[in-house]
Amino acid sequence: MGDRRQARELALQALFFFDIEKSDPEQSLELFCEENEEKLIEAVKPFFLDLVKGVLENSSQIDALLNKYSKNWKISRMPVVDRNIMRVAIFEFLKCPDIPTSVTINEAVEIGKKYGTRDSGAFINGVLDRIRSLEGFK
Repeated sequence: MGDRRQARELALQALFFFDIEKSDPEQSLELFCEENEEKLIEAVKPFFLDLVKGVLENSSQIDALLNKYSKNWKISRMPVVDRNIMRVAIFEFLKCPDIPTSVTINEAVEIGKKYGTRDSGAFINGVLDRIRSLEGFK
């Protein structure tokens, strides 16, 4: 597994934890990093931290886009895994112009297939592609 894929998967796990626990994100992040120290190797940790902190810091903008383009789905009703995979991807759309959106979508779909339900890949692909197309991300 590549370093960026590992960072994305760990970011999903951390955000999932924060979403379920509803605790202080800074303390939760510190605890998550301690518990996953062996996975957060030097090549993975910086991108992981960028993703997690970026999603947390930009959550209003990210959730607004997610809410706007997820037809018939309120964010609160989405599967927690799918919701957080898409949050990471939308953060990449917004703040990581060096990553092609096609790569971001593909990574999100693959992670969704691995951690989500059998419908996660298609759902994630549909919502992210709609955001990419209608918001003009390249």
